[in-house]
Amino acid sequence: MMCRNGVAVCSAMLVLMLSPSPALALFGDDVARKQVAEQQKRLDELRQVTEGIAARLGRLEDEAARTSQVLALAAEIQKLRDEIRGLRGEVETLANNIDGVAKRQRDMYIDLDQRLRRFEQQPAAAAASQPVIAAPGDTAKPPATSVAANEENEAYERAQALRRAGNYPAAITALQAFLARYPKSTLAPRAQYWIGDSQFNLRDFKAAISSQQRLLSSYPDSSSVPDALLNLASAQLESGDAAAARKTMDALIARFPASEAAEKARRRIGAAR
Repeated sequence: MMCRNGVAVCSAMLVLMLSPSPALALFGDDVARKQVAEQQKRLDELRQVTEGIAARLGRLEDEAARTSQVLALAAEIQKLRDEIRGLRGEVETLANNIDGVAKRQRDMYIDLDQRLRRFEQQPAAAAASQPVIAAPGDTAKPPATSVAANEENEAYERAQALRRAGNYPAAITALQAFLARYPKSTLAPRAQYWIGDSQFNLRDFKAAISSQQRLLSSYPDSSSVPDALLNLASAQLESGDAAAARKTMDALIARFPASEAAEKARRRIGAAR
């Protein structure tokens, strides 16, 4: 009705109705700004959290790198320990082999010595077995040579017992005393040989060379000469004189080709080639 009576008034009212209310527009901007502020705050918080996580991740990566290095070192240490255990096992095996070889060598020498003693004592035993003819009226007495032979054998055996027990210094002293007391004994060449062999076992190669050379010069016809030549060659080789050792072994093979010592010399020459 008012619109019919006044177009201007009606138009003005329509304009007012269609125009946004200043109060309503103001309220909408505040809400938007508040939401933007909250979102910005939330974004800043997330950025801080992200930065904190990134820093923590960096520390963890550093720790992981250090841990990786430690693990690598631990693995390397374990590998070295395994190698050491393996080497120790090899050392023990070699030591056992060396002990076995040394024992076999000692047994061989003992057996050889016993056989040579039986061989060398045969003439003395034959002489001792000859009957003693007493003159009429005399009382038969045990021959003095028999008592002396027993003392001689006992002195030699005491020296050998020391050597077999591995007491080489005492054995050398006892054998030298035996030679001083019984220089003409049939066991003298063997006593001289075992002096040189004991010195060799003590790694006194210079003394061993001198002792075996003394045997060769003092008892050139003894059955101990091949063994003395072989021991002499071994001492020369251990002393670093390979040329002299080869010359000695060649002489051994040439002079006593069928001897056990010559066979050992051949094997050593073959192994050295």
